[in-house]
Amino acid sequence: MSQLSKVQSAVPGYDTKDFETYFQKPRPEMLRYVPQQASVVLDVGCADGGFGQLLKAERDIEVWGVEPTEKAALVAAQKLDKVIQGFFDSDINLPKNTFDCIIFNDVLEHLVDPYSALVYSKELLREGGVIVASIPNVRYFDNIWNLLVKKDWQYIDYGILDRTHLRFFTQKSILSTFETLGLSVRCIEGINPVEQEHPGHSKKFNILNKILFNSIKDMRYLQFAVTAIPQKNQQT
Repeated sequence: MSQLSKVQSAVPGYDTKDFETYFQKPRPEMLRYVPQQASVVLDVGCADGGFGQLLKAERDIEVWGVEPTEKAALVAAQKLDKVIQGFFDSDINLPKNTFDCIIFNDVLEHLVDPYSALVYSKELLREGGVIVASIPNVRYFDNIWNLLVKKDWQYIDYGILDRTHLRFFTQKSILSTFETLGLSVRCIEGINPVEQEHPGHSKKFNILNKILFNSIKDMRYLQFAVTAIPQKNQQT
């Protein structure tokens, strides 16, 4: 039976977002990063529970969610095993050493302190547990094109410059952030490439990347998918 524990009101700024276009994105491209052997997972910023619902449809798994927005949390509570409405920090008192995988699908960039969130995650993971994250790439070609060519940096309702983004990451800074926090990155892969998201810029990117000897290959991707484990969990 799904449960909803309401502990906090919605995040300021989210009340203006369109529910269908913002909170109903199940992110199927991230399913393959969740370990097959995971039996209990935590989806942080679970939105309407769409990603967890996909997980439960394809395997026998228990999915918990944390979601600060009330409307989304209420919907997610009908899909997942347990949903807590609130912000992801130690005040919500999640059980330690419980989860095989903790998921952040485009969530860390919204947090005032994503670093503490990652550190807190280590307390919640079982031995051998994994953190999975999708993190927007501020060096994405479309964003840099708008900055350098159009001389523009406009905050909008979604995308790299979502007006509710508080932090920005590159592939390099993702790696350094995780390593600094005692998390060993096992995989970092670009997802949602420019030819898929902004086909009009694909040719420009390919030409420029070739001229620059593939030195801007990281700019091809809208996000990076990351898997990491606490360093104490590494096999010796």
